[in-house]
Amino acid sequence: MIDAGSTGAQDADAAVSRRRQHTRERLLDAAFDLFADEGVDATSIEAVCERAGFTRGAFYSNFDSKYALLVVLAAREHGRRLRELRSALAIAQDECAHSSALDLEAMSRFLEILLERISDDRRWRVINAELTLIAMRQPDIARHHRDLDRQMTDEVADEIEALMPRIGRRLVLPARQVLRVLAAGYMAGLSAADLSGDPQPAARAREDAAAWLPTVADRLTEPV
Repeated sequence: MIDAGSTGAQDADAAVSRRRQHTRERLLDAAFDLFADEGVDATSIEAVCERAGFTRGAFYSNFDSKYALLVVLAAREHGRRLRELRSALAIAQDECAHSSALDLEAMSRFLEILLERISDDRRWRVINAELTLIAMRQPDIARHHRDLDRQMTDEVADEIEALMPRIGRRLVLPARQVLRVLAAGYMAGLSAADLSGDPQPAARAREDAAAWLPTVADRLTEPV
């Protein structure tokens, strides 16, 4: 027999949970806009509340502080990019599986596909750069920031390791170190494109990376 009272309470709890999640998302969206435009330190809790259309009470019922919100925002954005990355990895794997020649060119193409499929979100890069500086000053935020980055790195490094036997080569360094080298090169190009005012910085960075990826892949791997 169904307990109508219990069912009603569950429905009410679900409705509260949905409203709470909606409130959190609106606060996060407002913070994203303000952090990107004004900076984290320059953005007040009052400004976030005003942009989201809520009171300070609504803010503090969801987040202990602005930096607690920043940690949740970072986790949300990393989650979005991790899902995007997994989709890109699946596409890259599929294309390499149908390649007639699995060699260094295939590895370079694998990496290029990842770069092509990852969205160009300059506003998040701005926030993430500031988040890195804040993390260098605040150990609690540093721990969260490091854990999120490690998750992304591990997923790509695992796929690179799995690709190596198929192209008849092996890495001369651990996969995570190789990935750091590749990521550093790409991010340097992306940062330069951002600062140059290029209207399509990610496209420019991908074009630049395509020129050096084969050479770097050759130096960081050797025939089995």
